[in-house]
Amino acid sequence: MDDTIRQFQELIDRSNRIVFFTGAGISTESGIPDFRSPGGLWEQNRPIDFSEFVASADARKEAWRRKFAMDAVMTAARPNDGHNAIAALYQQGKVPAVITQNIDGLHQMSGVKEEDVVELHGNTTYAKCLDCHKKMSLEAVKKVFAKNETLPTCSVCGGIVKTATISFGQAMPVVEMRRAEKEAIECDLFIAIGSSLVVYPAAEIPVVARHHGAELVILNREATPLDPYATLTINREIGETLRYVTKL
Repeated sequence: MDDTIRQFQELIDRSNRIVFFTGAGISTESGIPDFRSPGGLWEQNRPIDFSEFVASADARKEAWRRKFAMDAVMTAARPNDGHNAIAALYQQGKVPAVITQNIDGLHQMSGVKEEDVVELHGNTTYAKCLDCHKKMSLEAVKKVFAKNETLPTCSVCGGIVKTATISFGQAMPVVEMRRAEKEAIECDLFIAIGSSLVVYPAAEIPVVARHHGAELVILNREATPLDPYATLTINREIGETLRYVTKL
């Protein structure tokens, strides 16, 4: 065990209120691609802006085509060692919340209660109406869309139905952002994992934690712009590292 990992383990052991902030890097070990990486989906396909999705039936059809093309990968994914290590600390009472930029639902699947997963970019495992916010299962949407690419509409108000994710150009969720800031202010250790920390306003949250006295650990395969703020930076594999420091 090198000095960096020993220091990381000591920070976890002596902390009472740990908040994790996770990005795509934690889920790549579950087989979910990082869309922003070179050669990723967003390089191959221009992201559909929220305003375009709302205004254009053709854009909505393309969005649903892409969603169902990726569905086999998303539904087959399971929590990996990184998710499970975080869930173990959560179950010990050391982690009040997990803040995530991910939309895959793997933290919930690993054992973190839904109400304690703060999803800054939404969730792709279900859909909802943009007007009245009624939830709709993906199975129901797929059944409708299979009929000549018929677009789903809300059964309550007739509104546009979209995956429950935050798209480019769509406002960040106010309640979730407030909860994330609150958790950052109140924690004594903030651990950012698998995030490039370049997407704002989410990337401000680790800085908020640091400014309010928390230790900041950044675990990512590559350097990030927030490394100078960190107590400790670790450029290693995520699952292996977390499994080791949590003694799983």
